[in-house]
Amino acid sequence: MMKNSLIVFLAALSTLAFGQQPVDSRAQEIVLLMVDVIPMDNERVLADQTVIIRDNKIVAIGSKLKYNKSAHVVNANGKYLIPGLAEMHAHVPPNDDLESMKEVLRLFALNGITTIRGMLGHPKHLELREMINKGEVLGPRLFTTGPSFNGSSVKTAADAEKMVREQKAAGYDFLKLHPGLTMETFPAIVSTAKSVGIPFVGHVSFKVGIWRAIDADYSSIDHLDGFIEGMVPGIENMSEQETGLFAMYIADRADESQVPKLMKGLKDHHIWIVPTQSLAERWFAPDFTSETFLNDRATKYMNKTTVDQWVENKRNLIANAQYVPAKIESLKNLRRRLIKACQDNGIGLLLGSDAPQVFNVPGFSTHSELQYMVAAGLTPYQALKAGTVNVAAYLKMKDAGVIKEGAVADLVLLGGNPLANINETQKVEGVMLNGKWLSKEYIDAELKKLEK
Repeated sequence: MMKNSLIVFLAALSTLAFGQQPVDSRAQEIVLLMVDVIPMDNERVLADQTVIIRDNKIVAIGSKLKYNKSAHVVNANGKYLIPGLAEMHAHVPPNDDLESMKEVLRLFALNGITTIRGMLGHPKHLELREMINKGEVLGPRLFTTGPSFNGSSVKTAADAEKMVREQKAAGYDFLKLHPGLTMETFPAIVSTAKSVGIPFVGHVSFKVGIWRAIDADYSSIDHLDGFIEGMVPGIENMSEQETGLFAMYIADRADESQVPKLMKGLKDHHIWIVPTQSLAERWFAPDFTSETFLNDRATKYMNKTTVDQWVENKRNLIANAQYVPAKIESLKNLRRRLIKACQDNGIGLLLGSDAPQVFNVPGFSTHSELQYMVAAGLTPYQALKAGTVNVAAYLKMKDAGVIKEGAVADLVLLGGNPLANINETQKVEGVMLNGKWLSKEYIDAELKKLEK
């Protein structure tokens, strides 16, 4: 007992001494003591473990381990360690302002988001990705699409082919498809993308539809876009304006007998899904009001102009004559059932909330998305897999998404057990990111600086 007390005391001294600045595991061994580990290889907890990190790798996990006397020791008694989380539908500002990009990246990082996929690319993001990899900018590992393929940027098949080849040559990881593509431009994007070997992701254009999108082999479909439209009888006779964003005005007409066909198509074509359910739960749904957002703990990290724009956006949505609260509730609940169907049918789910977007603050909204996935019927373990194990598999990141010896040390220390209550992911007590330990003291201080 005395020995354990001494270890805790020394760990506390170490944390106090170095807590305000990141500690680099390439220069100093980092040790987490007496931590409960959730390895994510199975639904289990390894109690009272010592985790040793060196050179951005987990080099040892066990109950009785020796470590260097010069190590940075963290007392993690009573806390839980999970792999770093991912936000697979993030938005990094698409401009040349590096400082605005850094701010968004820090909000993700300080919330334990260690990997993001930027979904509206910009040439500056390629430089940013390299700066992150070199440790020059603190932020999550960045995968990025190129600039948007949409009705304005791509007007002909020739435009489509040219743009695909240019983005592949530039080094983007994915192509981002937006609304407005036609049956001339969409096939040209698909065939060229397959020929040069770059995956395409994102929206399903109204004129394309979910069934053609599935046959085209999207890498991921985001927002459940096109799902509901594909199940509404007579959709071919409706205008996109009539159906509303993500079919919000016609969700009550969906024929759910089509769900098995939809699930089979997604599975047969190995398409991953990023639900971004937080859009439906926060932006669309009538019970999440502007006042709810203004009282949210995350709102203070967005500037007043953005907050005002989001509030106005919600106000305009509700004021639309087509907006019927009961129908929007039908939309929200149907989307929940579709998320659960994806899980039950072995469709790969990826965690993503579309931040920053209306009422979704970077980093914070990823944790909200976990809550909405559980509300849709997933277990906390299944929801966590969508942001860890599944992401590593999707991105082909070897030795990531789990906690084991030899794995990359992207980690989040939590104040409670998320397997028992998914809300515990919000209690971030420390983050390992790109080889560096960010203590609770450092996280709190940096968040304070970002308050608006």
